[in-house]
Amino acid sequence: MSINVGFIGLGTIGEPMAATLLRAGFTLTICGHKNMTPVERLHGQGARVVANSREVAASSEVVVVCVPDAPQVDDVCLGDDGIVHGATPGTIVVDCSTIAPTESQRIAAALRARGILMLDAPVSGGPARAATGELAIMVGGEPGVFARAKPVLDALGKNVAHIGPNGMGEVIKLANNTILGSLMIAIAEAFTMATKAGADAAAARDVIMKSAGANFLLDQWLRDRMLKDNYDPGFATALMQKDLGAALETAKSLGVPMMMTGLAYQLYELAEGQGYAGQDYSAVSKIYQDAADITIATGKSRK
Repeated sequence: MSINVGFIGLGTIGEPMAATLLRAGFTLTICGHKNMTPVERLHGQGARVVANSREVAASSEVVVVCVPDAPQVDDVCLGDDGIVHGATPGTIVVDCSTIAPTESQRIAAALRARGILMLDAPVSGGPARAATGELAIMVGGEPGVFARAKPVLDALGKNVAHIGPNGMGEVIKLANNTILGSLMIAIAEAFTMATKAGADAAAARDVIMKSAGANFLLDQWLRDRMLKDNYDPGFATALMQKDLGAALETAKSLGVPMMMTGLAYQLYELAEGQGYAGQDYSAVSKIYQDAADITIATGKSRK
């Protein structure tokens, strides 16, 4: 590809996204990271490594950002060594982080004042879909900017949708995660109850997948998580709690009640307090499994 792309934020989902861009033929520039292992792996695949976000921007027409929360996006974009100090006017920042819409709009406005364009483009699908370029990407920003960045977005996602102006991608992503966060809790409750009653969890899943309760999490997530008692990092519990908090803040500013989301937020906070912050967000099920003294994967006591 003829577009020079930069990538900042090489975490659980950022690293496979960057690797996907390399496989698609983009010239990719990345920067140092607290954990240098992903940097070294990507360097071995052909990425150019520089020292900081400013140097990434200086080499790139499009800079993809994928970091945990608004303070990190602010630092990457506007900090002392941020994109704003290295990018030329017309550079596009594609922020794939999930943050509050108001924060995304503020950062976009600060960049635009320097001639730098921004799309908020949060992603859904987890590391597996990031690795295959099949993410769902919800994009907010100007149509012309979206059109220029679309070759990069199309390499990363199978379902790329321009939703509206800056901030609207974040709104839709928070709506998505509001559903996922509560649905995971419903699944945890249902399967803990069924397993405690003596049902085989895998058989229960197969039946429900042919019933009205079928959903993406049962199809793609439960099989590799609760059914294997495996909560290795995927989408972290702490990140789900953060996103639900951002959804609650957004709803409050709009005068929208979100009682179920408030309870879900507290349950993920409880899971964090019990030491599951870095585990996959399906670890919220452990609250129920521990309380019921049953392991969904085996049907046996957790003691």
